[in-house]
Amino acid sequence: MTRVSDPDTPAAPSADHRAEATRGVELVIVTGMSGAGRSTVGNLLEDLGWYVVDNLPPSLILSLVDLAHSVAERTDRPARLAAVVDVRAREFSESLSTVLEELRLRGWAPNVVFLDATDEALVRRFESVRRPHPLQGEGRLLDGIQAERDLLADLRSTASVVLDTSGLNVHQLTRKVSPMFTRSEQRPRLAVVSFGFKYGVPLDADFVFDMRFLPNPFWVPELRALTGIEAPVSEFVMTQPGATEFVDRVVDLMDTVAAGYEREGRRYVTVAVGCTGGKHRSVAMAEMLGQRLAGDRFATFVVHRDLGRE
Repeated sequence: MTRVSDPDTPAAPSADHRAEATRGVELVIVTGMSGAGRSTVGNLLEDLGWYVVDNLPPSLILSLVDLAHSVAERTDRPARLAAVVDVRAREFSESLSTVLEELRLRGWAPNVVFLDATDEALVRRFESVRRPHPLQGEGRLLDGIQAERDLLADLRSTASVVLDTSGLNVHQLTRKVSPMFTRSEQRPRLAVVSFGFKYGVPLDADFVFDMRFLPNPFWVPELRALTGIEAPVSEFVMTQPGATEFVDRVVDLMDTVAAGYEREGRRYVTVAVGCTGGKHRSVAMAEMLGQRLAGDRFATFVVHRDLGRE
């Protein structure tokens, strides 16, 4: 049976047409929880040479993309476009989902970066600037945060990257985000993050490993004041039974999943390594994993989330 198309319904663009429509423009959408660092990431992208539009209504993203594409064609220069989107209002959240679907139908693969943080971290940030949460209304600060979490749950689950900014200062967040947007780097970015369990597990961790199976240098008087970055602590940790074997197993694991990440278009992976306080064992192990995992598969970098918090 021959199917007759509705003449009023536009035909889906071909693969060649979609490729041509998106040529020369790279698109990132930055969104997430209020207080989680959207403005910081927007400023960083601007410093890295991206054209950044802050607080852009989702309904205008398509127009901005079309404009960037026409400019890229006219100047024969690639455009790097970032839209920082505040989706606290429900209509904005629904509008952004619609826009993202339309972009994908047109052949775009927007990189959606969702910034998140623990309730504790968000409360601390709002209290430090003495501002209410935008959705707080007449309720408590936590009521506003929970309302926003509920509103953004679907968007968070479909984001390309979820970044946990809890416990990170501006400089640490910059170090964590910068490798994602390096123009010349095409490999998936692998972040190895050390942390302390007493401060909470990173929200954006894809893999979590517990280093508390190793003896704690804290109980060695001459090592207590040092950190896992320093050689005496590193040597102590890595010479314990099971330490080298653990590193070998993690390297094998990441080598196994790397090909799958490439097929699925995963651009950013976080391996979290924890100990009690994030000062000794996790730091030493993160440094070692960072060295061993650097290579052809991943562009690897190390972040010590809780170092210096004690």
